[in-house]
Amino acid sequence: MTPLMADHDQPLREDAVAADPLVQFDRWFADASAAGVRMPEAMSVATASPDRIPSTRMVLMKGCDERGVVFFTNYASRKGFDLTENPQAALLFYWDVLGRQVRIEGPVTPTSPQESADYSRSRPRGSRISALASPQSQPVADRSELEALVAEVERELDGAEPPVDDGWGGFRVTPARWEFWQNRDDRLHDRLLYTPAADGSWRIQRLAP
Repeated sequence: MTPLMADHDQPLREDAVAADPLVQFDRWFADASAAGVRMPEAMSVATASPDRIPSTRMVLMKGCDERGVVFFTNYASRKGFDLTENPQAALLFYWDVLGRQVRIEGPVTPTSPQESADYSRSRPRGSRISALASPQSQPVADRSELEALVAEVERELDGAEPPVDDGWGGFRVTPARWEFWQNRDDRLHDRLLYTPAADGSWRIQRLAP
């Protein structure tokens, strides 16, 4: 059954949102899932190198709680290098069927080795082998070279459990800003910004579109 398209012109009012942006995010994430959004956990991650060159890519959110938003990657990737040298990131969720965006910005820290290992072991065997075989972000001659590298790891394992790769793990973005964006007619979109208040709560401000 095809899910119904949501109304793109729903109001976003200060008196109707949660005081805690994490609670508001959980509500919107549940709405996106219920509306049939394919992979609502997909998000853009923007980083910048030490010399201020920006880069962005799509990844999957693998956790979101009071500690922050988590995703996993090869630490030798471009984003891994950027975040090691310049540990700040901007995230963007876009759910077109709902006409909604969520922007998150904040400092980044690696997840613990145990968190990274636990997640690694939860992945499908094929994904773990590909991660071990791939020379992340390095040039390769063609796809057959990648496939040969994967086959070599398969031969070396000989059916054994793939080991946890210490060069592959997670990053946690601790939100310093949350922005909730709702499409409205005539470009008068709703934008509510959450920033930390001095008393530990969150301040909510409306931004002009």
